[in-house]
Amino acid sequence: MSLATGARGTVSAVVTEADTALAAGSGDVPVLATPRLLALAEAATVAAIAPHLARGQTSVGTAVHIEHRRATPVGAQVTADAELTSVDGPRLTFSVTARHVVGSAGGEPGDVIAAGTVERAVVDRARFLARLTG
Repeated sequence: MSLATGARGTVSAVVTEADTALAAGSGDVPVLATPRLLALAEAATVAAIAPHLARGQTSVGTAVHIEHRRATPVGAQVTADAELTSVDGPRLTFSVTARHVVGSAGGEPGDVIAAGTVERAVVDRARFLARLTG
């Protein structure tokens, strides 16, 4: 594993009906659901470190703090960015931010719709999965 602070990852998505709070059961309005927003943030953290993990390694989420600041309608494009800010052995901490994409529907382009931190741990995939089967 050759992880160092500063590694970055980005993912983008267009909000669909399946991404809404109504569809996720996390609310009753047709806007980007917080659980879906969290999934985008986690995907950005995975993208940031994937090229740096050794064969057989993966990472698992361990903690999240996300402030969901703005509603995002169906049809809007969002981008989640992650930056690795701390490496403590296998424990990784990321700063994450999600924004409306320039030219996208809903909100002002570049508006921060969410920000926070995501923590992950690097694990050996086979050992991790073996523990699940007892």
